[in-house]
Amino acid sequence: MRRQRNRTKLSMEDIEFRTTLLRSLKNCLEAADKLSKALEKTGETADKCSEILKKSNETLDVVIKNQLEIKHTLTEIKNIIQTPNSRPEERKNQVKDSKCEEAKNTQLEKQMKKESENMKIV
Repeated sequence: MRRQRNRTKLSMEDIEFRTTLLRSLKNCLEAADKLSKALEKTGETADKCSEILKKSNETLDVVIKNQLEIKHTLTEIKNIIQTPNSRPEERKNQVKDSKCEEAKNTQLEKQMKKESENMKIV
């Protein structure tokens, strides 16, 4: 009888241990499944972010292209406005300015010739 009680006692302890072990393993499997699902969602989110970034880069390229076109158009307009035929008053001012520049350049050239001649003499 005593042996039977010991066996029963051991088997009860053994059953409790095995049950606890199985519960722990089941909990680990559930946690691993949840982690797997979370990683899957993270991967999907990363893919979506990558797609959004790609579209943003394409949009940015279009904006930069449009800005360059606007810049070139503005430059063309500016050049058209600055042509002598566009405004007669400005053309007169440009002629006066060019005459003044020519006079200044002539004076500077004369001074430089004199200085170079003086240096040759010395």
